[in-house]
Amino acid sequence: MDRPRHPDLAARLFGSSPERRLALVRCAWPAAVGPELARRTEVVSLDRGLLRVRVPDSTWQRTLFRMRGDILARLRAIAGGAAPFSLGFVQGAVKAEPPPAAATTATTPGAFAPTPALLAAAAAIEDEALRAAFLAAAARYLGRFSAGSGPGSSDAGASPAGTGRGSTKSTR
Repeated sequence: MDRPRHPDLAARLFGSSPERRLALVRCAWPAAVGPELARRTEVVSLDRGLLRVRVPDSTWQRTLFRMRGDILARLRAIAGGAAPFSLGFVQGAVKAEPPPAAATTATTPGAFAPTPALLAAAAAIEDEALRAAFLAAAARYLGRFSAGSGPGSSDAGASPAGTGRGSTKSTR
């Protein structure tokens, strides 16, 4: 049974600086959009509530533009008050996310492997105990949404050609 949580817990934990908020959103992105879509996109920046996401081409840009309401709702479900208010898309080469190091690889269902963005945000925290608490809180919070247990557990629209979820095209 899930414990009730404060609706702005993520904002309280991560919202104190833009870098930490961006790190949270980068970690939440795959849970919000699904692994296939996350693999084909790259979170670029978060500025004044606008999340910029790099996409490979105009087809993906149009598809994600149509899905933006669902994506934002999923991000709000994960990140609460730290979630972006709107999405913007830019075209360009999407960087492949490097595989996590062996020491941080999740080995159990629901386990959390910190992303390079989260580790970079943690590295900016000088106090070692505070940094460890930050990473532990991130792992507990974001681990709730991994392994298909939370928002975005389905592959949210990995097909930009209109054959995926939400398509209005008829196949008759």
